[in-house]
Amino acid sequence: MIKIWFLLVMMSMPNAPSVKYTGSIYPTEDDCIQAQLGLLNAYEAKPQDYRDNLLIDAFCLPFDAFPVKGMNYNDSSFDA
Repeated sequence: MIKIWFLLVMMSMPNAPSVKYTGSIYPTEDDCIQAQLGLLNAYEAKPQDYRDNLLIDAFCLPFDAFPVKGMNYNDSSFDA
């Protein structure tokens, strides 16, 4: 088993029947946090009327997983 980081992005829009979500995986916490900050900074740079009609939040969550084929593990502690 290895540890990966899951970036969970949740979105809410007026009159939508539910909260929408998307996610991405990253090999390190730092990579996930950088992606999270980039997303949140891009959202904050949008005009106010955009942000009034789309609310987002993002979370980096640790997740134990089997090695993911094709993922670049920079940390030598990974056995993948």
